[in-house]
Amino acid sequence: MILNYNVLVVDDVADNIQMVMNILKTDNYNLSFAQSGRQALTLLKNDGFDLVLLDIMMPGLDGIETFKVMKEDSQMKDIPVIFLTAKTDVDTIEKTFKLGAVDYITKPFHPSELLARVRNHLQLYHARKLLELNNISLKTQLQETERRIRTELEITQQEIIDALMEVVESVSDESGKHVKRVAEIARLLARKSPMLNADDEELIYVTAPMHDIGKLFIPPEILHKPGKLTPEEFEVMKTHTIKAHKILKISNRRVLNAADIIATQHHENYDGSGYPYGLKKEEIHLYGRVVAIADVLDALTHKRAYKDPWSPEKAFRYIAENGGKKFDPNLVDILLENQEDFESILREI
Repeated sequence: MILNYNVLVVDDVADNIQMVMNILKTDNYNLSFAQSGRQALTLLKNDGFDLVLLDIMMPGLDGIETFKVMKEDSQMKDIPVIFLTAKTDVDTIEKTFKLGAVDYITKPFHPSELLARVRNHLQLYHARKLLELNNISLKTQLQETERRIRTELEITQQEIIDALMEVVESVSDESGKHVKRVAEIARLLARKSPMLNADDEELIYVTAPMHDIGKLFIPPEILHKPGKLTPEEFEVMKTHTIKAHKILKISNRRVLNAADIIATQHHENYDGSGYPYGLKKEEIHLYGRVVAIADVLDALTHKRAYKDPWSPEKAFRYIAENGGKKFDPNLVDILLENQEDFESILREI
């Protein structure tokens, strides 16, 4: 039987080393030896071993001290150690186990006992290593499966969003270009904001088109009214935020959760005068604050049934005047500092 195990025998007495190696040759291990603690540590640093048979009583660095050095080294600390000792006092044996030894064998050796203990601890060590490798492999597989499922779920959520947006466009007076421009404006605003990262930017981009999903539930005579809404009609129109929340709150997935935030909060005002909840300042999620500006900028600069388009200059001026009132002043500053980039979106889409 050939076992590809590497065993190191450490003893300052050459006859003891020879005796141990003669016994272990029965199982054809790959055997090495050292006659001091220092020599053993050098071999352990340079070669991989599966087991160390370590004499306790040695001049210089004895077996206990050698083992302490091993336990402090990440490369050697997990290698199992069987102590070889002529001592049989309980204190010494207890000390070796407290340090982490797997076993001890007293001299003189009984060949069958030495073979059996070495064999058992090698098998245990490699069973543990195999279990660790299997756990790592299983963990990697689980992580990959989770990543794939997450990706598929997000693709599915995006497909749902796209389908819903087609429905919104079919019943609203706002064209598909409106939601595309809002998404692009919101993405650029998120990109320029130090408060948001690349993940936020992408998430806002894919969910901003859902900001008016609640308008599916607004009566068409109000939704398409060419003139100004009455106070009563405006109250009905305001419910599109709550209606959106009712259909989007069912999921805590990141895409639909972000869509819920945006659809519910994009009409909240920075000073607390908005709807539906009268949130103010940081009570309004940053996603909602971003899309609020994007939605208003596009709505002001394009024709609606109830209004003619404003010039970009007038629209930017309006947003600037309402920084700290309707809009987050920090985001307003970012918008104005990059006005040409945002105007390009308004022109090109």
